[in-house]
Amino acid sequence: MRRPVLLTVLVFVVLPILGACLADNTESGDGATVPVVPDAEMESPDPEDGSVGSPDGVTPESTQSDARDGGGSEVGRTGTGSSSAGGFTGSGESTPREDVLSALYDLSDPGHPEPLVDLSEIRFVVSPDVIPALEDPAFEPVGEVDWLPLNEPVLMLKVDDDVRAYPLRIMTWHEIVNHTVGGVPVAVSYCPLCNSGVVYDRRLGERVLDFGTSGALLNSSLVMYDRQTESLWSHYTGQAVAGHLTGSRLVLLPSQIVSFEVFSSAYPRGLVLSFDTGHLRQYGRNPYISYDDPDGEPGFFFGALDDRLGAMTRVVAVRGDEEGVVISHDVLVEHGVVPFTFEGRELVALYELGTASALDTGVIAEGRDVGSSGVFVADVDGQGVELAPGGDGGFVDSATGLVFNILGIASDGSDGEVRLEPVEHLDTFWFAVSAFYPDARIIELPE
Repeated sequence: MRRPVLLTVLVFVVLPILGACLADNTESGDGATVPVVPDAEMESPDPEDGSVGSPDGVTPESTQSDARDGGGSEVGRTGTGSSSAGGFTGSGESTPREDVLSALYDLSDPGHPEPLVDLSEIRFVVSPDVIPALEDPAFEPVGEVDWLPLNEPVLMLKVDDDVRAYPLRIMTWHEIVNHTVGGVPVAVSYCPLCNSGVVYDRRLGERVLDFGTSGALLNSSLVMYDRQTESLWSHYTGQAVAGHLTGSRLVLLPSQIVSFEVFSSAYPRGLVLSFDTGHLRQYGRNPYISYDDPDGEPGFFFGALDDRLGAMTRVVAVRGDEEGVVISHDVLVEHGVVPFTFEGRELVALYELGTASALDTGVIAEGRDVGSSGVFVADVDGQGVELAPGGDGGFVDSATGLVFNILGIASDGSDGEVRLEPVEHLDTFWFAVSAFYPDARIIELPE
């Protein structure tokens, strides 16, 4: 039975976010911002930094006291860090604000270029930066991270030898991180409503952009704005859809959502986004409880649903400029390895269990196992690979016997590694793919 859209929006989206604008704060003796708790059901938020409480009775006192659950995870913590709230200073390499018309605050001004979408489809839900992006935040070495359960999902990014993990327990509350990885200015984004993580190169010609949350949605997906021109950008496509930079497109960088166990095992010297963000949040708590429901409906989605798959079906999607290809979660679970062709390239999608949903239960680590995926070019140095799930885990190449992990890495037997080339892809919900790529091809393997 489908959950009514209005109920989904009210309980799992509007209340957690609008809480950030509706309550006053007090200040503790040590200067830390601590919300007033009016009752046992909802933590009052900071109207400036956007603190949002979980509607399950967890108080800031319990999360600040270094309380840990049975799995050793800390469900909340405060700290100092950098964010966009309360006076943005910008990421270190960003270019200055430009004196151009703002689509963020005057979307209908006739002086703007022709928008790429009907402006009525851009729906403002909260004020800009109520969900505060993080700017040049702190990171911790993997070996020092004792607060993140092994099954929790992280968005992984590798630029040359610089490897980072962004726990979804943090990204859910901030949605955008502006900083530099491997010498490349990047924006790392995650939209809970469409369950999509996308990473962009922030360079656009001579500009280096910074991004904030506009408070608007397009097809129930995050709409970002750049702080240089205040143009509006689709998180899903990385394209400016309204404002001065309309039509501009960012370069998308490959990333993966995997478990912290996978990340930490593969990259013991990697860096993990710290929850010393400068904001009071119940990191580890999911404000979108039960949103990840295969029989549910998306919040804030008002378009026609493509009934080829259920709206909230988890899928892996690979996108081109105008088209896309989709593999459903059920197909991935059944086969583990799905080879396919897209835009003239032979690709392969891999899937394994072991990663909790960030959008299921109140405590993320207790969410159901939705697994993780990777998409790669199906060759090594011009030699094609034919992978199959291994009996002891991993994915075995029939020709060489090499066993690749979900990150596309195999040991060559002489202390070296063989790596498949990663392909930019999304782990997301079907409704979002079909809205942005209505002609997306669904891969249906034979029985």
